[in-house]
Amino acid sequence: MVRLNPRPDSASSGKTKLIRLKTAWVACVCMLIWVCGTPAEELPRLAGRLAGGEFEYTIKRGDSFSSIGARYGVEAAVLARTNGLKLRARLKPGQVLRIDNRHIVPPELNDGILINLPQRMLFFFRNCALIRYYTVGLGRPTWPTPRGGFQVLELREHPTWHVPKSIQHEMAMEGKVVKEEVPPGPDNPLGDYFIRLGTWSYGIHGTIAPLTIYGFRTHGCIRLHPDDAAELFHLVKIGQSGLIIYAPVLLAKLGDGRIFLEVHRDVYKKGMDAMTIIRGLADSNDIGNMIDWIEAQAVTDRREGLARDITAKNHASMKGVK
Repeated sequence: MVRLNPRPDSASSGKTKLIRLKTAWVACVCMLIWVCGTPAEELPRLAGRLAGGEFEYTIKRGDSFSSIGARYGVEAAVLARTNGLKLRARLKPGQVLRIDNRHIVPPELNDGILINLPQRMLFFFRNCALIRYYTVGLGRPTWPTPRGGFQVLELREHPTWHVPKSIQHEMAMEGKVVKEEVPPGPDNPLGDYFIRLGTWSYGIHGTIAPLTIYGFRTHGCIRLHPDDAAELFHLVKIGQSGLIIYAPVLLAKLGDGRIFLEVHRDVYKKGMDAMTIIRGLADSNDIGNMIDWIEAQAVTDRREGLARDITAKNHASMKGVK
């Protein structure tokens, strides 16, 4: 008779136990590495400043939560909730909304163009000073905007859109009229300004669909509101350097001692653990005792994409921060 689950002899049993112990030890070490935090060289840097602010906005005819949020860098649902309204509420001209569009400025660049993909924000620096910041529309998850450094190679006003083969194929698959190029004008999705980046076929450009700003709906390019595209176009120069990063978690310590946290959705599914990054940053910068960790967890869970004050109350009172 053949035993389906034979008992190992004492020697093989001891060997099996040793293998299990080694496996368990390796698993524990891996778990400790994961729980204790991301290696320091992989952590983002601690930031030190914010962009945006808190203000009131008076509704104009045609405004919606989506259009206002796209312009100022706030999710429509967050904007509605902040004002105690339902997302589908009808906005009336003259009505006043409270807007908080504070964002942490990533510290990775001192000069040139910096784009943080999860944040959907473009920052323009000159000699370490933040000159402008804009909300942007970016590549859809199935067609992501690439990361990395670049240089501005071309500036085109009233550009012709030479439709890439990949997009022509998509047009055909969707039963649309396949176009090889679109001349300048009101139907050109590039708008009036195009800034070509590096050797990529991608660029920064205006749009004829402003509602797509602050979303992930492009074929990889970076869309700007038409007014912002015109302004940035006249600020940059050929050869201007830039950097595109992927940082869904940003932590900042301001000059007055306050700590701010900003957490975004991991839209490109990079598998980052927000609290691991936050704790790693706090430990490496020795600011763990300055953080309200309950509030930090709440901000992480909500993923509102705005800079939120997570300063520990006892630290805030000691520093005179209200």
